[in-house]
Amino acid sequence: MGGFFGITSKEDCMSDVFFGVDYHSHLGTRCGGLAAYDKQIGLQRKIHHIENSPFRTKFEHIFDEMQGTSAIGCISDSDPQPLLIRSNLGTYAICMIGLINNADELIKKHLSLSGGHFDSMTGGRVNGSELLAALIDQRRSFAEGIKFAQNSVEGTASILILKDDGNIIVARDRFGRLPVCIGKSENGYAVSFESFAYQKLGFEDNYELGSGEIVELSPDGMKQLVPPSKNKKICSFLWSYYGYPNSTYEGVNVEAMRYRNGELLAKMDKQNGVAQSLDYVGGVPDSGTPHAIGYANESGVHFARAFIKYTPTWARSFTPVKQADRNKIAKMKQIPVKELIDGKELLFVDDSIVRGTQLKETVEFLYESGAKAVHMRSACPPIMYGCKYLNFTRSTDDMELIARRVILELEGEEGFKYIEEYSDGTTERGKKLRDNICKKFKFSSLEFQSLENVIKAIGLDENDLCTYCWNGKE
Repeated sequence: MGGFFGITSKEDCMSDVFFGVDYHSHLGTRCGGLAAYDKQIGLQRKIHHIENSPFRTKFEHIFDEMQGTSAIGCISDSDPQPLLIRSNLGTYAICMIGLINNADELIKKHLSLSGGHFDSMTGGRVNGSELLAALIDQRRSFAEGIKFAQNSVEGTASILILKDDGNIIVARDRFGRLPVCIGKSENGYAVSFESFAYQKLGFEDNYELGSGEIVELSPDGMKQLVPPSKNKKICSFLWSYYGYPNSTYEGVNVEAMRYRNGELLAKMDKQNGVAQSLDYVGGVPDSGTPHAIGYANESGVHFARAFIKYTPTWARSFTPVKQADRNKIAKMKQIPVKELIDGKELLFVDDSIVRGTQLKETVEFLYESGAKAVHMRSACPPIMYGCKYLNFTRSTDDMELIARRVILELEGEEGFKYIEEYSDGTTERGKKLRDNICKKFKFSSLEFQSLENVIKAIGLDENDLCTYCWNGKE
């Protein structure tokens, strides 16, 4: 994934931007970067790789190296950014979050028309922010250029630009799949993916951009450059998994949604008469925990942390490129509390079940620690499609998804015609999917949250939500 943050102010803002960007570290672990504008120095930029060291460590000396009354920064799980660009529109810094699926096509088209070149990365790849800048620069203004670039991209692109006059231009992606929030203080404005990032810095909620909306921020005000469209498909997975608990998107708080979601899971189990003799309910740390609290509150079963993640020194488990390395790190981080496991019937709620590899090892170590039974619940429906709009998962092929693999085993490719049935736990195909996964992972029982209940827990109109990874509907 990735996230960005920026401030335009009447006074030096480097400290606030440093903390604002750091508050997006849960969204990516590959690169971090900052760009700043100072009236005397002009635009400056620093980028560091953060795979093995957090953003705050790599940028702790930034106050000695950069200064500015306006600054932007990002955490990226893809390309190094922000980039500094000099073009017919002036000199500016740019970063983006999202995914450009037709990058090769756009690159070839641009090169054939311009006769120019791109700075190439390893393997011939072109930085996504540089590609967007090349598209933007084909028009007479930033507003026209951003709109042209976003209309050219197949995927998603929210864009943050720091101009050489200290103003910031921010554009939310065309379908509003990702949030963009604006905060205001007496000294200026902040823009952020995560609203809590600027709230902690003394900014108050001021505005949330609509789909495709573009605004320009200065310390003295906000100017709308392009109005929002009526099309909206904000990612439902924001609330289920990768959104931070303190954040609110479209008026819906993440933590509160997860409690509601867990409550609905517990009601579904009670209605079906399953997993009703539990000793403890727990979450698969960390994003599964609030769903589990909601489940425990509704079911009346005590919540307990039967195993704890050891996080002081270990990297996040999805960070390494190799699956084997991710599995090893995940296994080493899980420390059991045997008194809460031995002889106990346990139910765990995970935010989602994607590939299932790490979950299998988790269940194995719970049984090794003496668990009597391990029931598993997924806080969202079976993931049937790899996301083609955001790069929040490293899945490159639908067949990496456990639900897809099980369907292939049960019916071959013919089974993919019945994905809707397999998603529904009340159908024969749905029951077979769950039974098969139970056997593979030694679950005592398994259930996925229904799409209807996820939408109910979020509380927004289903037409405004992207649910592609679950039902393939665009």
